[in-house]
Amino acid sequence: MSRKMAVYEPFLKPKHKETIRTAAVQHGFEVRLVDEPEKDKDYLMECEVIFGQLPEIARASSTLKWICTPFAGVDQFLKPGSFANPDAMLSNSSGAYGVTISEHTIMMLLDILRRQPEYRQIVARHEWRRDLLVRSIKDARVTLLGTGDIGLETARRLKAFLPACVIGVNRSGRNPDNCFDRILTQDQWEEVLPETDVLIISLPGTKEAYHMVGEKQLGQLPDGAVIINVGRGTVIDQEALIRELKNGRLYAGLDVFEKEPLEENDPVWELPNLLITPHTAGNMTLEHTVNRIVEMFVEDLGRYCAGETPGHLVDRQRGY
Repeated sequence: MSRKMAVYEPFLKPKHKETIRTAAVQHGFEVRLVDEPEKDKDYLMECEVIFGQLPEIARASSTLKWICTPFAGVDQFLKPGSFANPDAMLSNSSGAYGVTISEHTIMMLLDILRRQPEYRQIVARHEWRRDLLVRSIKDARVTLLGTGDIGLETARRLKAFLPACVIGVNRSGRNPDNCFDRILTQDQWEEVLPETDVLIISLPGTKEAYHMVGEKQLGQLPDGAVIINVGRGTVIDQEALIRELKNGRLYAGLDVFEKEPLEENDPVWELPNLLITPHTAGNMTLEHTVNRIVEMFVEDLGRYCAGETPGHLVDRQRGY
């Protein structure tokens, strides 16, 4: 019986599909490029390896040995019963999104500091006004919750703007590439909040990170501080943040929310001091991201077929 693999990802271009197909065949797999999972369900249920966001197959297939999601977040694969085969491996594409999300983060931060939401309204009214006071990343005190691929790439870009300091927060206490001026662990990080002008969040939606930034932590930030969240919406207590935005004390750029999508009549849309992007920071609309996702999967396929553990294996207990 042949070893079967399926590939399901709408953003793949013909060159990406051919790269995966060639690698799969070289490793002895029969491979099918799936466009409509429902129509190919019987084949999917026979697959040993799947590249795609198909949690429903993982829940049902005892044949599955490894599924690689093209996303960084793995929330849909973490609930009890997510895998019919408890020994099946889960890997993600964390490491492919740092470029696009870090650029999005800098864009949002500059947009807020340079008062662009207000200037867009001024221009829409056909007014010629140029007196709004703006701020700079230069000399700003920046704290990043999360120093993985996204946090590291963001820190690298921030350094070009000459901030006063770039502080990273992680569990290990390690300083990746020595890119951060200081590293704090999660039991130390709150001490720096009163001296944080910009708080950037790129944490995954784990149990430990749930509402890590709540009323207490928000209250420790100085007046005028900016919060950017490109991780998961559950890291921030959204109701507590709403209160701070309504009273005008803080500013925020949010790409993620506790409940998505935001409903059309959600009052969050109209909050003052808030810049919203509809979870677009880490989309696969940047070709570099898709190129990297495919490269990473092909590399991990080689490891898997050599009897090794995929390099981007997810610890389902930790959630990343």
